[in-house]
Amino acid sequence: MPETVRGPVADLGATLMHEHVFGLSPEILWNWPDIPEGWDLEARAREAAGKLDALKAAGIDTIVDLTVVGLGRYVPAVQRVAELTSVNIVAATGLYTYDALPPYFGNRGPGSLFGGPDRLAEFFVRDLTEGIGRTGVKAAVLKCASDHLGMTKGCERVFRAVAQAHLETGAPITTHSHSASKGGLDQQKLLASLGVDLERVVIGHAGDSTDVAYLEELVANGSYLGMDRFGIETISPFEDRVAIVAELCARGHAGKMVLSHDSYCFNDRFDADVVRQRHPHYHLLHISRDVLPALRRRGVTDDQIHQMLVVNPRRILAP
Repeated sequence: MPETVRGPVADLGATLMHEHVFGLSPEILWNWPDIPEGWDLEARAREAAGKLDALKAAGIDTIVDLTVVGLGRYVPAVQRVAELTSVNIVAATGLYTYDALPPYFGNRGPGSLFGGPDRLAEFFVRDLTEGIGRTGVKAAVLKCASDHLGMTKGCERVFRAVAQAHLETGAPITTHSHSASKGGLDQQKLLASLGVDLERVVIGHAGDSTDVAYLEELVANGSYLGMDRFGIETISPFEDRVAIVAELCARGHAGKMVLSHDSYCFNDRFDADVVRQRHPHYHLLHISRDVLPALRRRGVTDDQIHQMLVVNPRRILAP
């Protein structure tokens, strides 16, 4: 059974595959705890649980929380949210960077100043098999990223460690990719060269692209497409995001797509009021309220929606 923050769950139900509960800046919170954004664990946990309860009422049963090291992962806070809501929360492990590694890893390991073994894979495997920190919460998915800078040395080290952890545990991999430069193809090439089965990989943010040829090449190579930034319309407008999902469904690819927003219940790195002004649909209910009706109007069937929200996540997260 797939692991969640509350433990193994037999049926995840309808699942959003790329979301975040909290994005935190630990050194800021340690040193300036009175930041105007306001971090109070209990208050923010109750706020997040309320948002997830509304999501449950809209028909979604599970979110995959892809907050990893580099994005402010703090699992004890997510545990408190899980106590307050019936929505399943799946935790992730990995490291998020577009370039340099945090000094703890950057100064150790292959090609570093001091050399020695690479602890990244060791930590990732521990998160998956023993639990994250002292929480006992086991991660169920691995995450790695590359962006407009391409596959930098730092990114490559993370991808290599993620591949090693995947081969040791069988956990699926999801990525952050830069669709404008067709970065998903470089990610697939590296992962495949390391022995990863690309059918166990989700190329995240593929939905930022409307290039059918690029997206079909990713699918032909075996991976799932993360159509997972609904609500972020400065990168790709709503109609374009809906249209490309509908087009790929018409081409027979519903079995290779997952849906999500890449949203946060609380993120101290963004001004919430500014986000609401610039991205009014960037919230957990956008897919249920707006995207699914728009897909149906374009001819996407309920069976295809079920495939993207229920069947595909179940297959990806199956241990």
